[in-house]
Amino acid sequence: MKAQPPIHSSNIESPVARFARADDPDWHWLENRDDPEVRRFLEAVNAQSDETLSSLEPLMEALYQGHLARRELAVDGLKTPLARYTYWSETAADADYPVWWRHPNQHPDQRECLLDLEQRSSEHHYLELGDLAISPDEGWLAWTEDRRGDEFFELNLRRLPDGEPHRMLTDIGPELTWAEDNRTLLFTRYDATQRPSSVWRVTRDDETPTCIFEEPDPEFWVGLGKTRSKAWLVLETASKDTSECHLIPALSPATPPSCIRPRENGVEYSIEHRPGHFYILHNRAAPHFRLDVADERNPAHWQPLLDHRQDHTLEGVDAFDWGLVLTERDHEQAQVLLRVLAFDARHTIGEDRYLPLADTPCSLMLGDTPDFFSRRLRLREESFTLPARWVEHDLDSDERKLLKRMPIHGSLLPEALVCRRIWAIAHDGERIPVSVVARADLLGTHPLPTLLYGYGAYGEVLDPWFSVARLELLERGVAFAVAHVRGGGDRGEPWYLAGKLEHKENSFRDFLAARDALVTSELADGHRIAAYGASAGGLLVGASLNLDPEAFCAAVLDVPFVDVLRTMENPDLPLTTAEYTEWGNPDEPDARRRIHAYSPLDNLAARPYPSVFLQGSWHDSRVPYWEPAKLYARLSELGTARGPVLLRTDMTSGHGGASGRFKAWRDVARQDAFILWALGKGEQ
Repeated sequence: MKAQPPIHSSNIESPVARFARADDPDWHWLENRDDPEVRRFLEAVNAQSDETLSSLEPLMEALYQGHLARRELAVDGLKTPLARYTYWSETAADADYPVWWRHPNQHPDQRECLLDLEQRSSEHHYLELGDLAISPDEGWLAWTEDRRGDEFFELNLRRLPDGEPHRMLTDIGPELTWAEDNRTLLFTRYDATQRPSSVWRVTRDDETPTCIFEEPDPEFWVGLGKTRSKAWLVLETASKDTSECHLIPALSPATPPSCIRPRENGVEYSIEHRPGHFYILHNRAAPHFRLDVADERNPAHWQPLLDHRQDHTLEGVDAFDWGLVLTERDHEQAQVLLRVLAFDARHTIGEDRYLPLADTPCSLMLGDTPDFFSRRLRLREESFTLPARWVEHDLDSDERKLLKRMPIHGSLLPEALVCRRIWAIAHDGERIPVSVVARADLLGTHPLPTLLYGYGAYGEVLDPWFSVARLELLERGVAFAVAHVRGGGDRGEPWYLAGKLEHKENSFRDFLAARDALVTSELADGHRIAAYGASAGGLLVGASLNLDPEAFCAAVLDVPFVDVLRTMENPDLPLTTAEYTEWGNPDEPDARRRIHAYSPLDNLAARPYPSVFLQGSWHDSRVPYWEPAKLYARLSELGTARGPVLLRTDMTSGHGGASGRFKAWRDVARQDAFILWALGKGEQ
């Protein structure tokens, strides 16, 4: 291994020693946001971490500038035509935020500015767009924005084309849906724990909102939408394993919501619509989901349409005038598929086929195709070696038209990369998919320093994605790997169920098995593997470090969920009650025992942990800043890590990190400089 610049030992007095309280060895006092000592502590830790990383500043700058040089900084969004106007966004080369535009469909030279987020961002340290909604007659624009990072949004309204923005409401959820009367907007509001618990109606000429639906069960969240047919407004209330849908005629939004079918414990269902029929995707007696159909006049009476399958999970359904587009997942290949079903006049399935894949493995999804009658589907394709691109697939001719692609510049182009899928064998014999991407001229020639990424919760899928920032690591000879562990949805619904509640430990064991498989396959250097996890992925990495602290040379935990037991014992915190079906309710002794057995903060000991870089956000309402802060303090007090333990808390952002793209890219450069240093590549 080549010599690398040392990370300097800080000359600043240890904030941990200075702020420790003998009467609170667990550092729970950090949970008091109103205590000025909390902010002083976090700022002192930030200063110490910045000094410790100061020797890597040239590398950080090189990574940041390299990132900028590889991408097209001036970005035009894909144009989307509606009935009267075509809409798109433009981001200037020096701008953090986009400007939204439109032009009449027949007059592309007559452009109108809808919303200038760059200008609005100049008034705030933080800005995040929640939702952007055009009224059905295209005469009004409504949008929500978060100005603090705490995920409380403001509702704004503007008459098009030249009306002034008007703030209607504050402290609401991000979602918006217009009714088809062009007057009425639906939105969500939170309860005291920041759970989306109610749906409200407001009209543009009467700003007094009316509550139209409220969910009393603290484990359920509400959401809203509208069918592509524009006939129905859909209100959904769902826990992690149970759901219930309510309908309102989109032309008569004052109609009380009507429940399609009352909730059944453990049954999830969603609904789509074509004139005369509802299509219900559900898992009632079908763990991998099946598709039923119901007469529009009797939506509670479901009839089978597509049977349950053992080798595929049905993940979504999109309805068009001519038929359906189904999103499926192949369990064996951990690959998403799009399936097209067309119906004849008697509602009999005629056409039934899968759309081709651009790569294997790859991400494939139905893009923004708002036209209910269109047989030209917009698709988004992406893989670890294929930058995102949008194509139009003509179902009648099978012709594919490239609409837009992400351009890549620089010395390492996508065609110089290769992706390989290997399979790890878990502790119980299960096969775990592991995706690896690296330079084609390096992968397989000798073991490479490797960054291993994982998430493994909520059934979230880690389908392949292309990253410009990742090219900086790959060009320097680092491999990037993804562990598709149980608890995620990479191999369908059973994969998720096998990594939650009483099976949660499978996620951590799978992650370590993926690490070992990289070594035994001689793709990764066993002494130079770093781990990365964010949010629930931080739990995955944190628990894995407790199980095997010497498996990794370093770990990055970004806004990590690491104080699991204490958080789940506090129902007043955001998310807690809704998470019982994911982790368990600690009021139940068995659940409490299980959570305590893996919660990272509850299982720290004087072990040889790797160097750790923790990141938190002051306004984070999902994983409070104190979780990474307490882990930092406790690890620092133990003093047994094999390298530095660092924490940086962003005092102006929330769970998603910085809102402006340039600041976000600088944050990535800092994180990647640490990773490269830990992998022995800090000299470049």
